[in-house]
Amino acid sequence: MKYVIKNGSVVFKDGVKKCDILVEDGRIARIAEDIQSDGDVLNAEGLHVFPGLIDMHVHLREPGFEGKEDIESGSKAAVAGGFTQVCCMPNTNPVNDNAVVTTYIKYRAEQVGLCKVHPIGSITKGEKGEELAEIGKMAAAGAVAISDDGRSVMDSKIMRLAMEYASGFNLRCLAHCEDENLADGGVVNEGLNSTITGLKGSIRAAEDIMIAREIALSESLGIPVHICHVSTYSGVELIRSAKARGVKVTAESCPHYFCLTDDVVTSFDTYTKVNPPIREERDRLAVIEGLKDGTLDCIVTDHAPHSKKDKQVEYSLAAFGISGIETSFALSYTKLVKECGFTLSQLARLMSAAPAAILGLDGGTVEEGGAADITIADLAAKYVIDGEKFISKGKNTPFNGREVYGKIAYTIVDGEIKYAAR
Repeated sequence: MKYVIKNGSVVFKDGVKKCDILVEDGRIARIAEDIQSDGDVLNAEGLHVFPGLIDMHVHLREPGFEGKEDIESGSKAAVAGGFTQVCCMPNTNPVNDNAVVTTYIKYRAEQVGLCKVHPIGSITKGEKGEELAEIGKMAAAGAVAISDDGRSVMDSKIMRLAMEYASGFNLRCLAHCEDENLADGGVVNEGLNSTITGLKGSIRAAEDIMIAREIALSESLGIPVHICHVSTYSGVELIRSAKARGVKVTAESCPHYFCLTDDVVTSFDTYTKVNPPIREERDRLAVIEGLKDGTLDCIVTDHAPHSKKDKQVEYSLAAFGISGIETSFALSYTKLVKECGFTLSQLARLMSAAPAAILGLDGGTVEEGGAADITIADLAAKYVIDGEKFISKGKNTPFNGREVYGKIAYTIVDGEIKYAAR
């Protein structure tokens, strides 16, 4: 396979330059201003060429919850959203706490043959927080990290052992930070809007306390840790301070935390229910600033598709989660680049280079010799989000009716076009 991507504006780590890319045998063979080739031509005139997007926090639901999503539908949604690689969380049924499930996920993803799917194993058996899972065997089977996903490991000794043991396999613990006792079943941010609605609130401290614990463990042990879906201004400050003194902590946030405030919960729309909860304006602005100055390393979707029956119940009973893999790029580009002054190179770092670096994945940049994992977008294209048109089985988005810019035109994985806009 040999072809040239011509006339595109290529987003490099240090800026944007109009040039051509020669793709050959799944790799980027050459980058230059005018490449002549006897192969095919993909005309990217008027389009921007990004390194393939990487989402290190998704839920593909298979095995066990295929009614919500499966590896095929999730992969189709991923490439439609511009993602060439995704890392799937272990809260399946059975839980991905052993090599058999890890191997199954890898096998199914290869059968589907769209984006690259990297399993994340659980920290503890059954995600129960009581006993370490088979971390070494999962690493050998292809797990790229470990996490108990939507649950904190409440026992600090077990979390220490997990970090120490995982580091021996060059795996990082991805920590959901929530003191379950302090959160006490809260379903929205504790504040004015929880009072107005009567919905049970979850205090910021429930997240911050566990962020502080993971930082303390990382600092004491000298072992890296990654903080999932940061939503609080105080959590951003904890991570910023830790990084300033050299702690090996990385962190992520999601579009719903920098695009929305908890004003949306006053509608009682269960599509706004997510964990951690959407917070206040101060938190939203802090997340944006954290992404801009590098305190928060990357943007993830926390793609959590649900069937309508999981959401069409009263707010307190509805499932947590947003289906976000098809809207993440457009929301991030619209909010961060068009409205907040981020550069395209910053966006590429947040959505490609940083996730690759954190998990040690091949990709994340456009460079000669690298994998031809490429996302091509029409940044001028404007559209209105409509969850009912999602490819994902999960239609649960709080962004219905929102106008955004940035349509994915092509998603290329190892040189093969896996998605082309019609």
